[in-house]
Amino acid sequence: MSEVDRIVSRHHDIKRYLDWDDRADCDRLRSIASALEPYFDPLVDDFYAEIRRHPQADSVITGGDEQVARLKTTLRHWLVDLLALPPDDDYAARCWRIGRRHAEIGLDPVYVIAAMSRLRTGICRALRASWPGDPDRLAEALRSLYRRLDLDLALIQDAYQAESDERLQRAERLATLGQVAGGLAHELRNPLNVVKTSVYYLRHARSPSPEKQTEHLQRISRGVDRADAVITALSSFARLPAPDSRPVTLRDCVTEALEADPPGRDVEVDVVIPGDLAVVVDPTQLQIVLGNLIRNACEAMPEGGKLALRGRRAADGAIELEVEDTGIGMSPELRNRVSEPLYSTKARGLGLGLAISRAILEKNGGALRIASEPGVGSTFTVVLMESTDSRGAKP
Repeated sequence: MSEVDRIVSRHHDIKRYLDWDDRADCDRLRSIASALEPYFDPLVDDFYAEIRRHPQADSVITGGDEQVARLKTTLRHWLVDLLALPPDDDYAARCWRIGRRHAEIGLDPVYVIAAMSRLRTGICRALRASWPGDPDRLAEALRSLYRRLDLDLALIQDAYQAESDERLQRAERLATLGQVAGGLAHELRNPLNVVKTSVYYLRHARSPSPEKQTEHLQRISRGVDRADAVITALSSFARLPAPDSRPVTLRDCVTEALEADPPGRDVEVDVVIPGDLAVVVDPTQLQIVLGNLIRNACEAMPEGGKLALRGRRAADGAIELEVEDTGIGMSPELRNRVSEPLYSTKARGLGLGLAISRAILEKNGGALRIASEPGVGSTFTVVLMESTDSRGAKP
């Protein structure tokens, strides 16, 4: 079952559990919309004022007053949709993604529940103060409102649980990988010493032919480099250092990555990144991520194609960078496994590039999303925290 199908199934199950009636409950919510609309702005202002008073909740807002202004607009739209639109499958998917994003940025779910409760209390207070009609009708409308808010909250909590389950699985795989890395280091270093000794011997052997000498030196040197690369990559992944984060300009980071590892001539590169997008990240670690994504995109287009890098500011204030290729694409099964440690589709690949990239982004408070379609191409979306210093700095 795909993630979308699972969300839809979960959504329908929750609606049944809450006895939600699309027609009756939606009609009741529409009946209170005009009475509640004048209170939208005070409700939104109170919602974010309370968040700003709690440092742990406020810590996820990294874009300052500009981000808060955008978030207020988003919340106001949500209130309008809450009363006007039925909670169909598309709405459920959007609500679930909001919860997923809250989990990705590290917002404690306790504050999600508390914020929803505060909003519920404010709505009820406003309605009771302004309702001009039959009190029994208001009571019925409030029961529908409670069910609708509970439905949204349940979807958000489901997204939190899914994120928690995935993090636990990755942590278990990383623990296993740490053991594997230690074992590989032990097993590989012994033959490496033998290889190096052989290199020394061949260099000092009496009268070996130049061809044989060159052939063996190159072969052994390549083996040494390869084995050493395996050890280094695994060790680095198992002990990924804490990020040294600071404000940087996203476009400058992308430019540096393209200059360090330029795509081939048969790859058309299109970069569309506003110059004012600044992020908080370890610039050295970000270069590792960008280098991996650019190389993977180019390798997915052996006959050439288009590589697009697009940056934007998301509605929740995060900064997103899409790395899109027109390559061979991936099946859903492959897409779900491609960022697992030691899983590779390449004959000579280590299967660590995307795993390292995901781990780096998570340590920097971000995330990596993957979308792909066989025969069409893939899009890797890097999600980063916005810097309050919109000017950023050179990476």
